[in-house]
Amino acid sequence: MIKLMGACLVFLAATWAGFFLARSYRERPRHIRQLRSALSLLETEIGYGTRPLIQACEQISLRVDGVIATIFRQCAENLKQMDGASTYECFRQAIEEQWPKTAMKKPEKQVFLQFSQTLGVSDRQDQLQHVAMAQANLDVEERKARDEQVQYEKMYRTVGILCGVFIIILLY
Repeated sequence: MIKLMGACLVFLAATWAGFFLARSYRERPRHIRQLRSALSLLETEIGYGTRPLIQACEQISLRVDGVIATIFRQCAENLKQMDGASTYECFRQAIEEQWPKTAMKKPEKQVFLQFSQTLGVSDRQDQLQHVAMAQANLDVEERKARDEQVQYEKMYRTVGILCGVFIIILLY
C-alpha cells in the first residue's frame, strides 16, 4: 500500500513538473499580447491624452491584467518616488523587479527596455513612432512564442507524464 502511494506521488510530481514547464509556453504569448495592449493604451495616451506619464501609467495599470499591470503600477510609483531619476531608470527598475513573474523571455524585455529609453526624451510624433516599432517587434516575438507553444507545450506535458511512468517502472 505504501509502495502504491509512493508511486502515485512520484507520478503526480513528474506530471506536475511537465505541466508547469508547459504552462510557461502557454502563458508567454498571452503576456506578450497584454504588453502590446498596454503599449496601445500608452500610444493613445501619448497621441491624444494630455495626462502626465505618471497618470498614464496608473490608468494603464487599471486597464490591463496581471503582471503587465503590476509593471506599469510599479513604474508609476517609481516616477512618484524616485525624484530626479530618468523615466528610463524608473521603467528599468520596474521591469527588473517584475519581469521574473512573467513568462516572457529576454527578447521581449529588450524591446520594452529599448522603448522605455525613448519615453519623455523626444517629441510626441517620435514617441508614437517608437511605440509602433515596439509593437511591431513584439508582434514578431508573439508569433515566435506561438510557434514555440505549438511545438513544445504538448511535448512537455507528455514528457512529464512519461517520466513519471518511467520512474515508477524503475522503482518497481
